[in-house]
Amino acid sequence: MERIGRYRLVARIGAGSFATVWQGHDDDLDVPVAIKVLAENWSAREDVRGRFVSEARLMRRISDNRIIRVYDIGELDDGRPYFVMDYCDAGSLDQWRRELRAPAQAIRAAAEACRALQVLHDHRVVHRDVTPGNLLLDTRADGSLVIRLSDLGVAKSMVDDVGGTMTAGTPSYMALEQATGAGFDHRADIYAIGCVTYALLTGRPPFRVRNLADLLNRTADQHPEPIAERLGIPTDLDDVLRHALARDASARPASAKALADRLDRIAGQIEADGAEPSTTAVDLTRVRRVTAPPAWPTLPERPAEGAPSHSAPSPGSLPPASRQRVSWSEQSAARQRQSWSERPAAQPTRTPQPPAAPTQAPHPQGAQPAPPVPNVPAHGQMVNDWSYLPAARPAAEPERRRGGVLMWLLLAIGAFLLAVLLGWIYFSLT
Repeated sequence: MERIGRYRLVARIGAGSFATVWQGHDDDLDVPVAIKVLAENWSAREDVRGRFVSEARLMRRISDNRIIRVYDIGELDDGRPYFVMDYCDAGSLDQWRRELRAPAQAIRAAAEACRALQVLHDHRVVHRDVTPGNLLLDTRADGSLVIRLSDLGVAKSMVDDVGGTMTAGTPSYMALEQATGAGFDHRADIYAIGCVTYALLTGRPPFRVRNLADLLNRTADQHPEPIAERLGIPTDLDDVLRHALARDASARPASAKALADRLDRIAGQIEADGAEPSTTAVDLTRVRRVTAPPAWPTLPERPAEGAPSHSAPSPGSLPPASRQRVSWSEQSAARQRQSWSERPAAQPTRTPQPPAAPTQAPHPQGAQPAPPVPNVPAHGQMVNDWSYLPAARPAAEPERRRGGVLMWLLLAIGAFLLAVLLGWIYFSLT
């Protein structure tokens, strides 16, 4: 397939459970576009088709630069519906989560994502699946970035059928009331954006949730682990995240805008201390990337070919605050290794290979491509935010060998008995 309607296909961006998203080009207007096509195995389901078309209408109705907008809709020759929408060229916040940007930059990005959510809530709509991959980055004409909210496929109007029971979303970013199917409102999205903020600063969601059962089993006394002191930023952040991630929806901030304002104030404090460039207050793109190892402990990475290597300084050569971070990192790594003590021990000098770079376009544009599977270090490698790869168990060669010998022995005995029986029948007849 080279064209969809008048749009020329350039590359496949990604594929999800219900649809595939393509990067295309409108040759008539000379602009790039993204095209979302319903999956063939769902095209015969009228309820799924209706939900697909409703997403397009909703995205078309909300006219705001923070929300991906739809420009055209149609059907392929085989009857599958598609719609054409904005193309975002600068990736998604899921890339920022993996890269661990500077704290002030990550917090500013989370605040901008809150403002995109506020646009949706002002239109009386709950998104219900806010994740870093659904928050896209688009380049403005002046080179700056804007965060745009995408993938409204599970969005639900607060006007129509408030308190509906259909469960949808990503478990590690989902509020409890959404998982239970009880009545919920915009504060479910506030919980999700709290998870996104935590993930941007640490690389992972605040709770290890692999499925809905894990989410439902979370008790009232479980709170996100404090991270501000370890990151060297104002401790007000822990209080903000604790409220945003409260199990009780009534304890969360009243609106996404209120959460955005508090996050901006914390980012401003970080910038005022001189630890971050002040340009983050104006432009998300004109700040440096984090080139030094972050305070939050992460898996070691092998430097790229030709890149300078950085050896970790000894604790005695660091200032007191840095020594505390190194000590905490060592303790955390030891705790992680202890919790994964059932895994086979790895060689202490080996460094795990980083995941292979994806061959598709760099961001999901409303779809989630399957991630590559990385090598698993001794203390476990997190995959898809909430699941962990089990260590492969070596095959039991002696058991297999004994089983093979026993099988051949039984076959030989059976053949001998058969020969005896046939011989007895022959001599009896003759």
